[in-house]
Amino acid sequence: MATGMEQNVVDRWVATVAANLNSRLTTETLAIKRVLESRIDELRGDARLLELLGASIEGNVDTILHTLQHDIATERLEAPAAAMEYARRLAQHGVPANALVRAYRLGQRALLDSILKELEGTELDASLRLSVAHRIFSVVSDYIDWISQQVVDAYEHERERWLANRSSVRTVRVRELLNEQDTQTGAGEADLGYSMAQHHLALILWFPDTGSERINDLEQATHAIADCTGAQRPPLFVAFDRVSGWAWIPVGKGSVIDRPALRKCVRERSDGLSISVGTPAYGHAGFRESHRRAQLAHDIAIRAAPDERRVSFYDEPGLPTIALLSNNIDETRNWITEVLGPLAENTDSAERLRCTLREFLSRGSSHKAAGDVLNLHYNTVKYRVKKAEQMRGQPIATDRLDVELALHACQWLGTSVLN
Repeated sequence: MATGMEQNVVDRWVATVAANLNSRLTTETLAIKRVLESRIDELRGDARLLELLGASIEGNVDTILHTLQHDIATERLEAPAAAMEYARRLAQHGVPANALVRAYRLGQRALLDSILKELEGTELDASLRLSVAHRIFSVVSDYIDWISQQVVDAYEHERERWLANRSSVRTVRVRELLNEQDTQTGAGEADLGYSMAQHHLALILWFPDTGSERINDLEQATHAIADCTGAQRPPLFVAFDRVSGWAWIPVGKGSVIDRPALRKCVRERSDGLSISVGTPAYGHAGFRESHRRAQLAHDIAIRAAPDERRVSFYDEPGLPTIALLSNNIDETRNWITEVLGPLAENTDSAERLRCTLREFLSRGSSHKAAGDVLNLHYNTVKYRVKKAEQMRGQPIATDRLDVELALHACQWLGTSVLN
């Protein structure tokens, strides 16, 4: 049995190890997040959900490390808000509860591995190191047992509430259609109040997450946007979670979407609504394909700066390719740095030059046309283009295609690919 003096030494080392790890909280969080993404298929996919996963991990790790540093009793802890919200979102998205429980088991293992590595770097003798490790493992295990009960309770409560929502039947039918479980003409259309035998324009709609439910607001916004497109039939809307939804607007064959009108319709709203838009397509297959394209545009849009999020179209220049580039951000960042050099820096001056160069290239290398769009004198455009070339260290003409794609990637992927 440890003496009082030995216990004090153990306590000090437990606090030291926890403090050292807490100084690398962001790095440890990212490492655990990567483990969970690679090991649990159900946690991949939706970019917003992955962001919340990171916040949940950070909240849990931070709480554990502070508990170790300050010897806080488990019964005095409060569950991290992000962890509870993440459990609710998984319930709303239909992710199985066992995926949530498994995430905590794998996260516990990854954190303990980091703790062991930290202990190996100390000069403690074997006996004291074992005592410190035993104390840390006991606290972490108690916390995981406690938090698992909290998040599973939150998951089950939210799942019951979500299934009772009035749109649950439509949501189930839509998911079946998207998963190709039902392709019979007219099947389930009575439940949806929406025909598959038409051209569909899919949308993803979302609000900033302020903690409140916005489902009714999303549905009303869907009808307002449908009016902006001149739809002659009612749209279909289903909630995805409490701040985002999916929609399909009936459009006529060969219809041309009035993009300026649609952008204006969204930008004039004061509620922070953002939308991503697929391309019109017909029938069951078109229902799925238009949604898939809207989802790709959405995943790119949420990586962009907030003012770029409001309206994004799948068929904007370079966006489908950028969606592919976003699958490997580290490699994309390295490639952009090779192409743009100092132009890929995360500074206001570099952003101005990137914006000017992007418009210059997209306007057929016309200084005047780019100036008209940017509200700049053509000589100013000419000066900025020349300065951009000087920063790169080579003319744009040598690899124009790569430069233009890299500029679009910077625009859409934002700080995640800048230096």
